[in-house]
Order: sequence, then structure tokens, then C-alpha cells
Amino acid sequence: MSPSAAPQEGQESYLIQQVALRNADLISATQILVQTPSPNPPGDTTAVAKVAIDLLSKISGASTTIHETDPGTVNLVCRISSGRPGKRLVFNGHLDTYPVCEHLPWTVPPLGGTINDGRLYGRGVSDMKAGVAAMIIAAGVLADHKELWSGELILTLAGDEENGGRMGTEWLLHNVEGVKGDAVVNADVGSPRVIRVGEKGILWFEITAEGVAGHGAHVHKGINAIDRLRKALDAAQLIEKLPFESPSEVTDTIAAAQEVSEELSGKGESNTLRSITFNVGVINGGVSPNLMPSEASAKCDIRLPVGVSLAQVNEHLDTHLGPMEGISWKPIQMYEPTWTSPSENIVASALQASALVLDEGLKPVANMRVGGSDTRLFRLAGIPSVVVGCTPFGMGAEDEHVLLKELLQVAQIHALIGYDFLKRDK
Repeated sequence: MSPSAAPQEGQESYLIQQVALRNADLISATQILVQTPSPNPPGDTTAVAKVAIDLLSKISGASTTIHETDPGTVNLVCRISSGRPGKRLVFNGHLDTYPVCEHLPWTVPPLGGTINDGRLYGRGVSDMKAGVAAMIIAAGVLADHKELWSGELILTLAGDEENGGRMGTEWLLHNVEGVKGDAVVNADVGSPRVIRVGEKGILWFEITAEGVAGHGAHVHKGINAIDRLRKALDAAQLIEKLPFESPSEVTDTIAAAQEVSEELSGKGESNTLRSITFNVGVINGGVSPNLMPSEASAKCDIRLPVGVSLAQVNEHLDTHLGPMEGISWKPIQMYEPTWTSPSENIVASALQASALVLDEGLKPVANMRVGGSDTRLFRLAGIPSVVVGCTPFGMGAEDEHVLLKELLQVAQIHALIGYDFLKRDK
């Protein structure tokens, strides 16, 4: 049967088969994306964007525009029209990755795209070059079968995500017409079994403590800035005890997903999703054990569940740190928690697609996401958004990899989501 002649019945099975027939292309696309480094920092996506442009050029009827928002920060927007009016669905992803970290004990070349025992290895393969390849293949299949759907499919591939997305997806949303679709699907790290429908908010901030320098034997003559910093950090961590109430829809969703989600993401994930968490990531201060430092600082990370606002967290820090002598604080990066209701059509499409692709007996669930992704930017713009990607192994560490089986499943799921959300009779 030719690609342009889908059957009148059983379109879902047909599309699953069509993606499977392109599995070799899917693997090859993932490998070449991995083999083209795009670590952030420095965040130069010029070379990998050229690779992506070549892959997108093979999609029937696709039109791609290039948006360089900073030197080396290259973003792509690819449009595929059905030729008929309808909804607009956005496939969103990013081209930058964590630093390669060659010093880690890799057992395979970190940029080799090595395949071994059903796994594909390389820096950024899980976050998220496998997802990018899956979206491109899925879009190609849908482009070959425009008779099945109406409206428009958009692919946005951002060049800046690891630094927060200001010059990537955020810029595209504010400056490129058509990027704001009716719904968004992102193939960032996750699992084909868990449709991620929300994310915790973030406040990264720095605390600075000032003291009076002195000798460690003459503590009566100085003020130790590290002592002040320790007390400030203890006060800031009290944010974990802030009373709040999440919407019942959110807590019910987390509870319903707990068994499946924690099997994949680790025991305790559900509690983390429901809680305010505090982490001290960087501490600086002092030059010698026998000296009292005059200055010390720390950089911290607070994650906000749905039901807690940045205003509440800022108020807490002002209240607890403001009166402390020699202490000041400033935000580094922040955004509110975001949530897409499981009652939205895009969530129903994603759950149905996953159920059709997964092995028999495996049931997909909807849940929140511990880490961040660019879908938060779409949700903040009022656009329902979900994340469906490969399970990450070794993300940010040595031997980062994904499972080839899941790579194919993610591509199939994206194709089915696109079909169901945009199909002509819906």
C-alpha cells in the first residue's frame, strides 16, 4: 500500500506500522544528532540545527524557518499544513544538551551514537535528541497522510533550553507567528508509560553573608560570615514547612499514578511532587581554616508544587532573611508551577496513543513531572501541554542512553497523538 493511501478503517494500527517501517531512519537520525555536539554551555546549536534542517527537509510539504536569537543560538520552526482549516498542534523540543563531560568514566565514545544490547548511547540522547528524532519521524508519517487530518502541525526545535529557554522557546512564543498552538506535545525525558501533564515551579536564588575578617584564634575580634550564612540557610529551608493546599485534581492525579510512576522514577517521587523542596547547590566562602571569612555565599534551589506561588516563597525569604544582619538575597531564575488538566483533549489523545503502543498489560498514567521542560512556557501562555519521551538512563552522567524499543514507541505515540488530536472527524 502506498504511503498516500491509508485504509479507511484501522488508521491507528496503520500509522503504528508506518512508523515502524521507518525505524532504521529513526535510529540513524538519533545517531547523527548525537554525533553532532551541542553542549550548553556554551550553547552553540549551529551545527546540530543544520543536521535537523536536513532531516526536516525530507518531510513532504514541510517549510522550515531559522531564528538565531543570539550568536550560535539557532532555533527552528517547521510548518506542515494539511491544506484544510483545523486545529494547530505543536511538537516541541530542544537541540542543546548538558556538557559532554569527557572526564567521566564513559565506556563508549560520548558522541559516538553507539548501539549495544538494545540501547543507544551518547550525550544528550535522552535529553533530548532521541525525542527530537522521534518527533521528526512522526511528523514525516503524518505529512505523508494528510488525508487523515486537518489543520496544521508545527515543530519547534529550540536552541536554548538548558539555560531556561529565554532565547529558545520563550523567544519563539513571543516573536514567531503560529507557535502558539491549540496544544503542545514535547518529547523530553520521561517514559512512554507516563504522560507528564505538569511541572513544579522553580526559584533559584543566592544568599550573600557579610562579616568582619579576623583570625580564627581571636573570634572575639571578628564576625564569621559563614556562621551568618549557616543561620540564613537554616531560615530559608523553613520554606519546606510552609502550609499550602494543592487542588484535589492534582493530588488525586499524583496518587493514581504513584505505582506506575515510582516504578520508573524512583520510590518517593510522589511525595516530592506534592512537597516544597529546598536544595543548597553551591557554597563559597573562606580561604583558610584559621581565618574568619568576611564574605560567604550560597546558591539554592526551591521547587514549588502546584498550590504554592512565587509570591509566597519570596515573602517567606524576605520575612526570614530580611531582619538578619549582614544577610542579603537575590533571585537568579524563577517560574511558577504549571498544570494541564487531565480532562484536556491532548491528555486524552496521549493516554490513548500510549495505550495502543505499549505492550499488552501495561497501562499508561498521567502525572506531574519533577524536572522542568519548555512545556511550562506553553502552559503559562494558556496552552495545554504534555511531555511523552524516552526513559532517561545516565542523564548528565557517563553512558547516557535510551532503549531502542522505547525510541520507536515514542515516535509511534507522537504520530498517534497528532492523528487523534487533528483528525478530520473530531
